[in-house]
Amino acid sequence: MKYLPALFLLLTLLSSCNERQNNKDPEGSSIDNSNLTPAEAIANRYGEANWDRVSQLNFSFNVKSGGREFKRSFQWFPKTDDVVFTSDTDTIEYNRNATLDSLALYADKRFINDTYWLLAPYKLVWDEGVSISEEKNVIAPISGDTLHKLTILYDGGGGYTPGDAYDLYFTDNYAVKEWGYRRNNADKTSTATLWMKEKNLNGIILNTHHQDSTGNFQLFFTDVSIK
Repeated sequence: MKYLPALFLLLTLLSSCNERQNNKDPEGSSIDNSNLTPAEAIANRYGEANWDRVSQLNFSFNVKSGGREFKRSFQWFPKTDDVVFTSDTDTIEYNRNATLDSLALYADKRFINDTYWLLAPYKLVWDEGVSISEEKNVIAPISGDTLHKLTILYDGGGGYTPGDAYDLYFTDNYAVKEWGYRRNNADKTSTATLWMKEKNLNGIILNTHHQDSTGNFQLFFTDVSIK
């Protein structure tokens, strides 16, 4: 699967959940992370093990920034990788396994961007061509809380825009509280946002609202459903 850093389109087109206690998942059942890497434990906490039951994911991707707003919607059928992209001006249907023409490529870049925001914990274990590292007890850039940091670097040379990095700040219970995007793996964070709301869809845990430290930039998902 091709990947695209999640903020690339936002930068070019315009630009937490509650911590679970006692090492329990959102449904209250115990999670055994003893044999998992931090990346696997984060994906597990968000229900990646349940993904093989999903035959369809629907969502709308919304951004409010600088007084402007936009929205686009997707239907994704992961078993076949068929995608339906809908915006104010276009409806594009394509299969991600086929050769993509210019219209399908246009839609797919947005699909990769938008699903990265929605499924980032799963990308930690799905994506190839990455390096992952962890630091314990670091200061998160927005809240100032002491959290752990997992960095995923797209250094494999493939995809639409390789070389970017993401820093995910997470609790002892592997709940992501905020993250930062570093274009081309720069030392300075390009954009940082909070992870603010969760939606539990039959064990698939999705974060549906992000905003920066000022609240002037908000990215959120509506019309989210799975089959």
